[in-house]
Amino acid sequence: MESTVAENIDLKPSVDEGKNDKVIDKKYLLPFALISSLFALWGFANDITNPMVSAFQTVMEISTFKASLVQFAFYSGYFTMALPAAILIKKYSYKSVILVGLGLYATGCLLFIPAAQYQIFGFFLISLYIITFGLAFLETTANPLILSLGSPATATRRLNFAQSFNPIGSITGMFVAQQFILSNLDSAEKAADGSLIYTTLSAVEKEGIRLHDLMVIRDPYALLGVVVIAMFIVIALTKIPQEKQPGKEFSVMDTIKKLAKNIDYREGVIAQIFYVGAQIMCWTFIIQYAENIGYTKAEAQSLNIIAMFIFLGCRFVATFLMKYINSALLLALFAIGGVSTISITIFVGGDTGLYALVATSAFMSLMFPTIYGIALDKVGEDSEFGAAGLVMAIVGGALMPPLQGKMIDQDVIFGIDGVNFSFILPLICFVIIAIFGFRRYDKG
Repeated sequence: MESTVAENIDLKPSVDEGKNDKVIDKKYLLPFALISSLFALWGFANDITNPMVSAFQTVMEISTFKASLVQFAFYSGYFTMALPAAILIKKYSYKSVILVGLGLYATGCLLFIPAAQYQIFGFFLISLYIITFGLAFLETTANPLILSLGSPATATRRLNFAQSFNPIGSITGMFVAQQFILSNLDSAEKAADGSLIYTTLSAVEKEGIRLHDLMVIRDPYALLGVVVIAMFIVIALTKIPQEKQPGKEFSVMDTIKKLAKNIDYREGVIAQIFYVGAQIMCWTFIIQYAENIGYTKAEAQSLNIIAMFIFLGCRFVATFLMKYINSALLLALFAIGGVSTISITIFVGGDTGLYALVATSAFMSLMFPTIYGIALDKVGEDSEFGAAGLVMAIVGGALMPPLQGKMIDQDVIFGIDGVNFSFILPLICFVIIAIFGFRRYDKG
């Protein structure tokens, strides 16, 4: 049976509303499972890539700022392709756009093979950019499709549940980064005094190690490309609910203007920009923070994996709590929690600050899908374009990490260690998210 995006969806059920509605109807179980697996697939790409900032910084001997262009290339792809994805959804179908996304995803991954061979950092950036062309298509499609697969009253809970598969992919990506990349980089080996041996070698010796390490970085991405191709085949052979309404004309500019007038949506996009920026900064630069107090890259990545497990567990807890607590209020309270832990990271420092940074993932756990759900409240038939705007908001992950990287490159800022002080950026992000949550809660 074909399903359509429900108009005027209320994505913020009250305590009583939606209690007896199923989060997932039986007839939608198979498509829900397949589409949810895509959340894990892009989670893997996101979190195998975050540690590459540190890896490329060492292998290519570049500054933190330049290495953080990895995140700029990766997350700017979302901004570039989200709107074209929404237009294609209107013209064709969700399934078609998913297949285009998977094709681009696989292409970007396989481009790591020549990038490593030629040892060009810019080539890697282009490959990452193309990967997120595909991810933009997938996220623009998958989120509204999940919202539509069942009762409108349980839409936010359903999206939170589907998003719970994202950190599963993320944990796997982090594990692969730790076990198969960071721990195998010859350029990361240290002398007894803690200094990098790589920096003392001759140009010829460095050339051999650089080639080896770039191949180490290449292999997981190449294998990922094969996995994505397999998923392409499975999706192509499976019937996915059709969301297109044939024959219905639409105007891109009129739709954008209508969405811009929706204050909940407009502020939701802004909140999402700051949330994604905060998330990427916390998960990317935990390695620099840990290294700054004596941890190795692999040890720091272990803490990142712990943070992701906390994120995953609290995502399920938050999804349960939403049955009883208004989602906007819960979002605001979690944002205040993020402000508290990041404050410890900045002003206390050391192991305590590091553990507080890990704990921040508990408070980030519900933010993306909850902001997403609130922003799409009552956008109706414009949900595809609304989704595109929220996916474009992922550009926050492209813009903010380079700024934090520039701060990390400074030894001291206002009397505080540059690495510690740089986390003032995610702190500001959480303040903005808290304001958004309280404003939406006050509106009821």
